[in-house]
Amino acid sequence: MGEPEFRATGVRIGKRLRSLTRAGQVRISDGRLQLLTSYGSEIDSAPVQAVRASKPWFGPDDRATADFNGQRYLLTLGDHDPAPGEPGPPAARRFIEAVRRAAGRGD
Repeated sequence: MGEPEFRATGVRIGKRLRSLTRAGQVRISDGRLQLLTSYGSEIDSAPVQAVRASKPWFGPDDRATADFNGQRYLLTLGDHDPAPGEPGPPAARRFIEAVRRAAGRGD
C-alpha cells in the first residue's frame, strides 16, 4: 500500500442524523476511499470511481457529503486548511477535489 493521496484526521463522520465518530479519518489510497473511526476501524470503503463527493446545498463551508454503497455520509472537515505543521483536518473543498482527481474526473 502506497502513500495516501489524501488523508484527514479529526473528521466528524455522520449518517443522516446519527454521528458515527467525532474524530474519524478519511483516506484516499490506491484508488479507494476509506472512512475510519478514531481507532482505525473501517466504517465503510469503496472504489473512488463509485464515490460522489459534493458540498451540501445548505450548511457551513466545513461540510462535505460522500455518497457510496447506497449510503450518504456527512463529513465535517475544517472550514479552512490548517497552517503547515498545525494539526486539524483540511478544508472540505480539498476533499472534494481529491476525490475527483483520484477518480479521473477533473484536474
